[in-house]
Amino acid sequence: MTSPRSPRTPAPTVRLIATDLDGTLLRDDKTLSERTIAALAAAEQAGIEVFFVTGRPARWMDVVSEHVHGHGLAICANGAAVVDLHAGGTFLEVRPLERPAAMDVVTALRAAAPGTSFAVELTTGIHYEPHYPPFHLDPGATVATAEKLLFEEAPGAAAPVLKLLAKHPDLDPDAFLALAREAAGHRAAFTRSGPTALIEISGLGVSKASTLAQCCAERGITADEVAAFGDMPNDIEMLSWAGRSYAMGQSHPEVIAAASGRTVGNNEDGVAVVVEQLVADALRAAGTTAPQG
Repeated sequence: MTSPRSPRTPAPTVRLIATDLDGTLLRDDKTLSERTIAALAAAEQAGIEVFFVTGRPARWMDVVSEHVHGHGLAICANGAAVVDLHAGGTFLEVRPLERPAAMDVVTALRAAAPGTSFAVELTTGIHYEPHYPPFHLDPGATVATAEKLLFEEAPGAAAPVLKLLAKHPDLDPDAFLALAREAAGHRAAFTRSGPTALIEISGLGVSKASTLAQCCAERGITADEVAAFGDMPNDIEMLSWAGRSYAMGQSHPEVIAAASGRTVGNNEDGVAVVVEQLVADALRAAGTTAPQG
C-alpha cells in the first residue's frame, strides 16, 4: 500500500494508464464494454497514453488491437515482449527466458512437485507436454517433453522463449507458486494469473513492471504519472510501482494489499469508472471540459 499523499501536495497529472486485460479491462466473456471503449478513447483524446499490459501472447491480442490508439504498443507475456498492434503484433523487443535457465526450472520443479507438466511459449507459438492441458487457440502446437521442446529440433527451436508454463493437477495455486519460487527462484521469475495451479515463468528481472518502467522512461514519464489496474499476482509489481494503482473488486488479496486504491469488478467496468474520473481531472487541470453528448 502506498503512503497517503500530503493534502497540500497535489497528485501529479496522470500521463499514462497501464491496464491488465483478463479479469481487469475485459469482462468475463472476454469482451470490452461500450463504456470501456469510450473511456479509453476519451483518455487518448485527453492526451493520456493507454498501454495494455498482459500475460497474453501477442497472437491473442485481437480482442483489443483495434482499441489501441496513437502508439499502438502493448506489453505481452508478462513483460517478455513489447509488440506493435498496429503492425499485426510485430515484436519490437523481446526479453527472453534463456533455455538453460528454463531447463533448470523444469528439473527443479519435477523434483519439488512431481506431476507438474510444462508448456513452452515461444515468439512463434506455444508447444507443450503430453499431460499439459491443450490450448484450443493453438491447434498447431508440437507435443513433446520439455527437454525435447527446449533443446531438440522442433518447430520454433531457434525462437526466443517468452515464458515457461508449469501446471500441477492438485496443488493449491498459491502454495504451488511459493514452492516453485523456493525451488528455482534464483533462476527465473515466477508468477501466476489464473484460478488454477498454473505458474508463468519468465527470465530473471522480467515482469510487467520492469518493462512498463522501461517504456515509460523512453517517454519521459515517471511512476507518479502512471495509473495502473490489475487483479492477479502477475500485476503486483506493476501496481506497487505505479503512482496510482487500482485493484479490481474481485482481486486476489495480495493484489488488494499492493494497490493504492480499489475499484469495482471487471464485469462492472471498474477500469472505466476510474478512467472517466482521471480524464475529467486532466481536462479540469487543462482548463477544458469533456465534450457533451
